[in-house]
Amino acid sequence: MDASRLTACTFDCYGTLIDWEGGLGNFLYDYALRQRDERANGRELRERWEAIQFEVIAGKYRRYADVLAESLRLLADERGWSFTDDDGKALARSMRSWQPFPDTGPALRRAHEAGLALIIVSNTDRDILEHSIRHMEVPIDAVVTAEDVGSYKPALPHFERALELAGAPAGQILHVAFGFKYDIGPAQELGFRSAWVNRRGDPRPGPAVPDLEWRDLWDLARLSDGR
Repeated sequence: MDASRLTACTFDCYGTLIDWEGGLGNFLYDYALRQRDERANGRELRERWEAIQFEVIAGKYRRYADVLAESLRLLADERGWSFTDDDGKALARSMRSWQPFPDTGPALRRAHEAGLALIIVSNTDRDILEHSIRHMEVPIDAVVTAEDVGSYKPALPHFERALELAGAPAGQILHVAFGFKYDIGPAQELGFRSAWVNRRGDPRPGPAVPDLEWRDLWDLARLSDGR
């Protein structure tokens, strides 16, 4: 890819910049232990919760804090756990504290120093995302949240709004994302270039073929250095 043609990078946040899997897995495992669920496995709980969430966001738009709570309630029902409104609120509070990957700050700073605009497009509420950006300690030029556009990826409004904010042709924007089914296909549909951040080296979970596949964000730093 010719990095000199790029003018902006858009990013999925959770799983790409912030350790979503670790944060969510730890929360769910702790919740299971408090429920005395001896069958609990952190990864299995997270994957099941994510499948439930994907179904929830496909319905009528609601704020992400409510999506978190409803997805947790449905998981609790499946597992025979007790659930209260406070449990749902605890998940949203927990999300505000999840930390960036070690490569996030250095890679984004190098991209910004190379002249790339940095735009986050995230399936969340602004008040949650603001905490995550604070943890990253990097200059973010713009954000697009589900709260802003009234829908959730993989629907296209996030990317359409990002195009407006970038003020550049889609072919000059690189969308960097961990969330394959939420991000890679929709971004490509609008003409974005794409980089899948595949930290675990998993096989592609869908038919989309990203322009780039990275194990971490150090590849973004190296790409930026080539501008």
